[in-house]
Amino acid sequence: MNTKIFTFLKKLKANNNREWFLENKELFETAKAEANQLFEEVYKEFQRIDSNLEPLKIYRIYRDVRFSPDKTPYKAHFSMSVGRVKPDLRGGYYLHIEPNNQSFIGVGFFGPNKEDLLRIRKEIELDNELEIILNAKEIKEVFGELEGEEVKTAPKGFDKNHERIHLIKKKQFLLTHSLTDEEISQKDFHKKAVAIFKAAQPFVDYMTDVLLSDLNGERMV
Repeated sequence: MNTKIFTFLKKLKANNNREWFLENKELFETAKAEANQLFEEVYKEFQRIDSNLEPLKIYRIYRDVRFSPDKTPYKAHFSMSVGRVKPDLRGGYYLHIEPNNQSFIGVGFFGPNKEDLLRIRKEIELDNELEIILNAKEIKEVFGELEGEEVKTAPKGFDKNHERIHLIKKKQFLLTHSLTDEEISQKDFHKKAVAIFKAAQPFVDYMTDVLLSDLNGERMV
């Protein structure tokens, strides 16, 4: 199961150029079809749990090299993402497939805008509910620590000695779970992926509530 995905991606990583890619277009199309089928299975299974999902987004393999020092023309992975229907729901889910156990699932808030980021930080400043959720047994076991880019010092207007400054400094709020090639090759992997997505729901629901309410807890949307 999903063996063509890894076969192609391993070869692509060793031959990341247009000449090789064009000569092996058929291999790419076969692997792409297999990856897309897997992504569709994950999405369909996820809809059984959360009916408020945006359409599935499957990323193209072609890289935008215009502003990157890395000029290799193709990504050495397949990936998908799905968001929750806005404006009532927030957050996103991501699945990344890459050989040699480099695959992972990501859940959370990748790029909050300036207003949303300030709202999240203000809520963290006021109470420790997010910390409690992140320290819950299931989230700890499945995802470990909260990840994401952060500022080096306290954001403007926040106390650098605040007890939750490690969360206030975040610019992204992400949970990730690493996957092995063997796991992705299992016939029922789509169910495992959705179980991992589901484990993050308390975190996603909390962050959604924060972003849709003011500091008094009044719903804004």
